[in-house]
Amino acid sequence: MPPRPNKAVIVTAPSGAGKTSIARHLLQQLPTLAFSISATTRERRGAEVDGKDYHFIDLATFQQHIHQHDFLEWEMVYEGKYYGTLLPLIQDIWQNGCTPLLDIDVQGALRVMNDDRVQALSLFIDPFSLDELGKRLRARGTDPEASIRARLEKASTELSFKERFDHIIVNDDLPNACRKAETIVRAFLEA
Repeated sequence: MPPRPNKAVIVTAPSGAGKTSIARHLLQQLPTLAFSISATTRERRGAEVDGKDYHFIDLATFQQHIHQHDFLEWEMVYEGKYYGTLLPLIQDIWQNGCTPLLDIDVQGALRVMNDDRVQALSLFIDPFSLDELGKRLRARGTDPEASIRARLEKASTELSFKERFDHIIVNDDLPNACRKAETIVRAFLEA
């Protein structure tokens, strides 16, 4: 059965908790899912590709999209760094008969969950502990220590919202967390 046009799957978590790894697993296993590429004002990291990893846009363009109501959700996630989900891209995914998968921050996820245009399934990926999250962020080797500390402070706040999501998946074992997420999402898509 084709997905209903207004369904969306949200995977959210504090930075470094494994949401992107779980989202990639879901995209590989469930072909009716299509990745929603977020827009951001932050600089590219490493080998990130515009239009594949993110839509990298300048602040003025991002603000123009805000004023034109082009976003399903948007947020200043870190000081001066905006992220958002462009509604026309979500509509394109629906028109192609797929269900968008949104790999987004916690506040953005809460906004989508409260949007009447979307029937959302929300998964909160719990990093098991803040200590473990700090280890994961440092192991990435992509951010300076000050940025990691800021992410851990933000994570503490984000964890306080986890009970508001449809499902909490503790990521203390990535393959197991991926299997749990897949079972939940498969049931949602088939309903």
